[in-house]
Amino acid sequence: MDALIAPITAADIAMTQLVEADREALRAICPVDDPVWDIYPIRLAGVDFDAGFEAIVGNPGRYPFAIRVDRALVGISGYLNVEPVSGVAEIGGTYMTPSARGTGLNGRIKPLLLDRAFASGVQRVEFRIDARNGRSLRAVEKLGAVREGVLRRHRRTWTGHIRDTVMLSILREEWAASCSTAG
Repeated sequence: MDALIAPITAADIAMTQLVEADREALRAICPVDDPVWDIYPIRLAGVDFDAGFEAIVGNPGRYPFAIRVDRALVGISGYLNVEPVSGVAEIGGTYMTPSARGTGLNGRIKPLLLDRAFASGVQRVEFRIDARNGRSLRAVEKLGAVREGVLRRHRRTWTGHIRDTVMLSILREEWAASCSTAG
């Protein structure tokens, strides 16, 4: 599964492993007053930034990417909860700077992450999304993910709110079929 973290490039997008050298550039694109933090388990802003960054890059169960468009850092995403024996991985931990939202960027990076996962031997990709995050739910369903259910009172966010988590997935053969009909 080490192939998961190899750089991914396509047109103007470059996704590379999130590393210490990305810390200050990421801090600069994470505004403190961004309301999106209310639905995240961690907060990458203000006094919470460094602890959040450490939680991401210091977790051996995560494969985080820095996302750049035309060489400018615009966000992060990656793989979590990778289970090599079962062939399962989650795509998540996605944050886009406000100026990148609504541009279609997320719809361009998620297929790249799915392609890489399935090419690396993953059989099932999961998405675990806060039930309050309608934008992310719609985006993942548009990719063909199947909504499997809701994990009620599943995870505490940094605000103390205990969120419900919607579980979705795409299987390798479903992704292959959707790619063959799209092309």
